[in-house]
This record gives sequence, C-alpha cells and structure tokens, in this order.
Amino acid sequence: MPTQKKHSISAAHILSEALPYIRKFQDKVIVIKYGGNAMIEEKLKQSFARDVVLLKLIGMNPVVVHGGGPQIDSLLTKLGKRGEFVQGMRVTDSETMSLVEMVLGGSVNKEIVNLINQQGGKAIGLTGKDGGLITARKLILRGTTLEQKDIGQVGEVDSIDPSIVSFLESGEFIPVIAPIGVGKDGLSYNINADLVAGNLSSFLQAEKLILLTNTEGVIDKKGDLVTSLSPSEVNSLIKDGVIHSGMIPKLKAALDAINSGVGSAHVIDGRVEHSLLLEVLTNQGIGTLISND
Repeated sequence: MPTQKKHSISAAHILSEALPYIRKFQDKVIVIKYGGNAMIEEKLKQSFARDVVLLKLIGMNPVVVHGGGPQIDSLLTKLGKRGEFVQGMRVTDSETMSLVEMVLGGSVNKEIVNLINQQGGKAIGLTGKDGGLITARKLILRGTTLEQKDIGQVGEVDSIDPSIVSFLESGEFIPVIAPIGVGKDGLSYNINADLVAGNLSSFLQAEKLILLTNTEGVIDKKGDLVTSLSPSEVNSLIKDGVIHSGMIPKLKAALDAINSGVGSAHVIDGRVEHSLLLEVLTNQGIGTLISND
C-alpha cells in the first residue's frame, strides 16, 4: 500500500476514534492548568493554542489557568532581585507582588491570549481580581516546630465567584486566567496556579481538570509511569514520599477536584506536542488519570 494512502487511513482512524469523545464532552467544561515547557518552547506554545481552539470549535468549553514562574524569575534577575522560596512557595513582599502582577496579569496572560487568537480562537484574559473571580486569604506556612512563617502576599483560595467565567463560556470566548486573587484586606495575593485550577474546576463542576507538567505524569518508585490512580492511592504515594516537591500541589488540586464532583483529573506531559488532544480525544490518553472509578 502506498505510504500516502497509509497516512490517510491512519488519519481517518484517529478522527473516527475522536468522535465518541466529542459527543461525550459536548458543552462540558475542561479546566486546563498551563505551565512548564509548554509555556516556553515556541513549537509547544503553538501546539497548545491550536489544541485549545480545536476543543472550543468542536463544542467543549476550555478554561485556561496559567503559571509563570520562569518569567517572574527572569524579570527579578534583570532587576537585580533574587527569588526566595520557603517550602516551595515564593516569598512575595509588596515590591515582588507588583512584579508578579506585571508578569502574570500582563505579559504572560496577554501572550497566551494572543497565541489562542492567532489560531482562530476568541480568548479573553483575566486575573482573579476581575469580576470578583477569586477572593484570597493570606497563606501562613508552618514549619516542623509549628512555627508560623510569613511569606508575604502569598495566598490561597478563600472563595470563587465563577459567574464571569460562565458568562464568557456561554459565548464563543475562551477564558485565560492568571492566578492572582484579592483579599478582604484589599491586597493582591499570588496563588499557586495548580490550586486555582483545581478550585475553579470544582466551582464550575468541570468534566475534566488537566494539569500540564514537565514529566510523563506520576512516576512510581521504579521510575515507571503510573497511568491511573484512585484518591487513596494518591494519598499513600504522598505519605510514602514517592510524590514530592512540585507534584504535591498538583495532586492535592486533583484530589480536591475529584472530591468536589469533577469527573476526572489528569497529569499530562506538556513536553509532548498536542498532548491535550491526545488526552481528551483518544482511547489511550496520556499521562496519569486520577478518578474515583
């Protein structure tokens, strides 16, 4: 069989495989945490934007929540400031918070909006401060001695009013959200993007929460990919130290989402081109699935 014909048949099989998922997820909300290499490498950025637009065009409602740690670090370095972290959280004084807002709510958010719009989508950029979307409370860390650690304007989600997101979703728009909230004290707070995505998926009763990362997914003690996990298995892996550092907030966000009625959560490899489509529209999927099934 000629090579071109083989490729055509293969493409037809892929499209046919996608049809049941297009039907199943019609009008469903899919919250996507966008970060890692997918936000840095040009080819992956274009791939991600095309995937999001395609999901919207075939009837799903993608909502993007993004990070921006490397971009913040780059600006701090240019300004002669050095980032400080405690328990993986960025120490954020008022000056640093202004820079965080400039990067997350400004340059990074607008770049993602532009990428999606260039691919034919209609993206709208937001921060959690817009429309009262995210109310934050100050995050206080505790050390091993239970001593409280004040790390500045770092917050956690207190409440979410998803009405502005729902309004945008009801049209042709794709919300792109920077993880900045406002406290009852009127201050801005920098919030972990994984946790914002998890909370938002719960309030929107999303069908899926998808977390892009720089690994294949959850890796076991032998270094192998774990393709599916139940909530109890996730807790065991965290307790045993198999899941650690930056993967912990992702899995905690996934667990909170699942326990709040979100259909499933997925940790996928953002370094793989079109990983979003592979997860949503194929039988095999990609990465690690977390669900109650």
